[in-house]
Amino acid sequence: MSGGAGSYEVAVAGTGLHAFGRFEGTSVTDLGAAAVRAALLDAELAHSGFDAAFCASVYSGVAAAHKVLGSLGMTGMPIYTVEAGCASGGAALSLAVESIRSGRHDTVLVFGMEKMSAGIIRSSFFEPWREEAGLAATPAYFALRARRLMETSNVTREHLAEVSVKNHDNGVRNPDAMYREAVTREQVLASTMVCDPLTLFMLCSPNEGAAALVLRRASGAGGEIRLTAAEVRSHLPGSVLGEATPLAGLVDDSIPAPTTLAADAAYEAAGVGPGDLDVVECQDTDSARELLSYEELRLCPPGEAAAWIDARHTHLGGPLPVNPSGGLLSKGEPLGASALGQVVELTLQLRGAAGPRQVDGARVALGHTVGRGANAGVTILTR
Repeated sequence: MSGGAGSYEVAVAGTGLHAFGRFEGTSVTDLGAAAVRAALLDAELAHSGFDAAFCASVYSGVAAAHKVLGSLGMTGMPIYTVEAGCASGGAALSLAVESIRSGRHDTVLVFGMEKMSAGIIRSSFFEPWREEAGLAATPAYFALRARRLMETSNVTREHLAEVSVKNHDNGVRNPDAMYREAVTREQVLASTMVCDPLTLFMLCSPNEGAAALVLRRASGAGGEIRLTAAEVRSHLPGSVLGEATPLAGLVDDSIPAPTTLAADAAYEAAGVGPGDLDVVECQDTDSARELLSYEELRLCPPGEAAAWIDARHTHLGGPLPVNPSGGLLSKGEPLGASALGQVVELTLQLRGAAGPRQVDGARVALGHTVGRGANAGVTILTR
């Protein structure tokens, strides 16, 4: 541990992942431990060779981080468990990065894990009466948001289907994804209607998995993967389609989304802009969420998401591949591991080690999650 003050750069020293899917008989503690062991091995770090640990989880219970590290005999240092909905990993990462930048720590562990029940996620964020009245964050909310995007950005059901086709194609190339079969546009459109316009294949599946990172103070050596921004922002009140708002009220497009607030802060911190990005992993809880993310992250101008997917701009081989891992639509979403799984993927991309889904020449990468409580996290990595 360092006691000095300053502003230090942060590097990703190691990554670890437990595949996303369903693992009957494997506890959430075991999932987290597997990812932690893999990250420490990748970083060539000795047992307990870190100054602090930051864990992301939503449904893993009390002292979830301590259970994981206790099972490995790695305790004694500060251990923190962080919850911020789908952005939990981004929140844990932000705290970990600042602990190194400030000079408080030299090397830290960040990990996240989850075992989600099958089906629609039940959230305690909203009051029970709101859920019973259909005013909570259910597929109905996703569908309303999709309908709004269709009105403002010329998005059609075919565009929504194409996002799913793209991400499932990418997932075929990812051995750690839950769904590894390609689908056609016709199959996506013909799958079970969940809430119009969203069909089953346009929605991600809550599932199980874990991800871990070892971060350390950058040495200045060539080839390091730098974590140049890890920003989290919460929503501004006022719009019915904000992730924190019960579904009663008006749409107010003048209120910037938490994703935009976090993205702007991240671009400033990293000293880059949207035009500098080579690869992106973004929230695709549903197909419309990915298209909306293009606009909220300022990847494309407002209203241009449909044109971007038409031009295959975000497909592998396009100018800015989005979700080469397969995204949540292919991988599934274990909430605590989601954002950190994105950073694992982006680190592989910047190392040139992503195999058949490699984005050629990737040097600047962005990860993005947004979830309940309207917490949005945006991470930028550079090589």
